[in-house]
Parts: sequence; structure tokens; C-alpha cells
Amino acid sequence: MRTDAGAGSAAPPLPDLALRAYRPGDDAAIAALWNRSAEHDGVPWRTDAAELANWFGSANDKFDAGRDLFLLERDGVLLATADAEWVDTTDGLREFRMGCNVDPALRGQGIGTWLQRHIEAHAARLAALYPSERPVGFGSWAAETETGKAALLGRFGFAPARSFYDMVRPTLDGVDEPAAIDGLRLGGVRDDQLRQLWDADIEAFRDHWGGFDDSDENYQRWVGDPKFDPSLFVIAWDGDEIAGGVINEINETENAAFNRRRGWLRSVFVRRPWRRRGLGLAIVLRSLQVLRERGMTSAGLGVDADNPTGAVRVYERAGFEVELRSTAYRKTP
Repeated sequence: MRTDAGAGSAAPPLPDLALRAYRPGDDAAIAALWNRSAEHDGVPWRTDAAELANWFGSANDKFDAGRDLFLLERDGVLLATADAEWVDTTDGLREFRMGCNVDPALRGQGIGTWLQRHIEAHAARLAALYPSERPVGFGSWAAETETGKAALLGRFGFAPARSFYDMVRPTLDGVDEPAAIDGLRLGGVRDDQLRQLWDADIEAFRDHWGGFDDSDENYQRWVGDPKFDPSLFVIAWDGDEIAGGVINEINETENAAFNRRRGWLRSVFVRRPWRRRGLGLAIVLRSLQVLRERGMTSAGLGVDADNPTGAVRVYERAGFEVELRSTAYRKTP
């Protein structure tokens, strides 16, 4: 095996493989590999080169594609990837999150096992590079249909830590009119209010499980995403204050792959002072109307199955039902 991707490792089980770090221009090959894997595993998510180029193009200490994303190739053909990033979580960890993705045609030959060892060793180096008083944790993720990935994580000592749902409203017909909330106005957002929206969203999720990169670089990834369309957003205003909102999105690549017209409620939040007033349901219903007005015929969202604010019940009241379950995994290195 040849490698230009950091510390050496024992050779993988197949000959003539080369491991290297990500370079700009790799995005189309990575998107194609990840989409093949998603199709094989029955995961209803798709990406494209433009989305990945934007994501990989803004480096910071938590994730730098040139340092933290590895490509395994044979004769220039991409066979697998591995990646790692870190975040300080709301339950007190410095968590190093990692993933491996092997072409379905080459699974069962030890490549995933070898890559998992490699990316865990890389995560350990990152932990030494960015020390913290917080305890270190390793994290990963698998949808319920990714049985091979879940089995691999189990062999490496990962255990389920949290469950999540993808929920779908299969039709946008018959959407109820959102109730008026005293003192609040549902509207949109101007370009000069986008950072205020970003900060409000992050604040609202600080008492939820998990963790999020709230850096300037990640903000630039957000506004630079090809799917970023503030005209889809629904914001609840209390004067000049953002009480809550929904960051909606249309993924045309995914819709084309599945021959559907689905919009996504990518983030639904209500800040603490405005909770327990029915605002969550109101902004979700208004979002469904907005997506229908833009030609969508169904809607989806992701949610923590144990969300502390009762979000699952709100989404069920709005007509959503569980389509896919996923699990966050953790271990102590």
C-alpha cells in the first residue's frame, strides 16, 4: 500500500491500494461513492459535488478536509473514504466523530475494518493535538438499514447512545392553518438578519443532546451551501427578537434521484422564553404551506427520538410519521 495520508498503518487486505488525503476536485468521485452506498443500504439521502465542495472548502480546527478526510484508491479509482471531526457536546464530552464508507462491491474483504482502525488512530492524534479538560469520546452514526456499519461499530466497541427519526409527511394536502400566537409575527428573514438567525438556532439547541460546530467557518458553509435558500425560511418574530424558526430546504439532487418533490424542515427551533405557547406547531404548519407553494408534495425532517421539548408529538400533530430510524453510537477510547 502507498500512503500520503499521515502516520503509516499496516497494509489493507487488498493489493495495489493507495491511501491519500482529500484534494479539491475529489468531490464528484466522493459524492458518487456515497450515493452508491446510500442506495445499496436503503438510506434515502443523496448528495452532489457542489454540496461537498462547499462543505470541504471551509477548514477549521474541528474539521479540515485536507487533514481529516482520507481516500482509498486503486489506480486512481475511489474505493472507500474515512473522515473525522470533533465537537464539544452538550453533555460535556469532546467527541471525535468518525465515518467510513466502502464501495458496496468491495465490502466483506476487510477494508472497512482497516479503515476504522486508521480513522480511530487519526482521531486519537486529533485528541492529542486539541487537548481539553473534557473527557474524550468517539462517536459515529448508522441508519437502521446500515446493518453492516452497525456491526462494524459493535466490533470496535461502540454502543448505541441515542436514537433519531427521519419523519415524513407524505402529502402536503390538507395542511391546517397555523394558529396566531399573541405578540408574535410569522415572516421571513433579510440577508442582514442571517447571523442573528444562526445564533438563535444554536442557542435554542444548547439544551438538546449532541453538539454543533458554531464557528464562523461553519456559518460560511451554511450560507454557501447550494441548497441555501432563505426565501424558504419561516421565522417567528417578537419585535426585533427571533422567537423561533424553521430553516427549510429543497434538495433537487435527492428529489431527482427518487423522482419526488420533497422539502425538508432542516432545523425547527423555539427559544426557551417562547416555548409552551404552541409556536412550534405554528411554524411547522406554515413551513408546510411554504413548501407546497414552491411545488413540493411531501416534507421530511429529522428529530431526536427523546427530544426534551416534545418535538416528536408536535410533528405527529402536523401529520408526520416515522420513516427511518437511526442511532448515534459512542465509545470511550
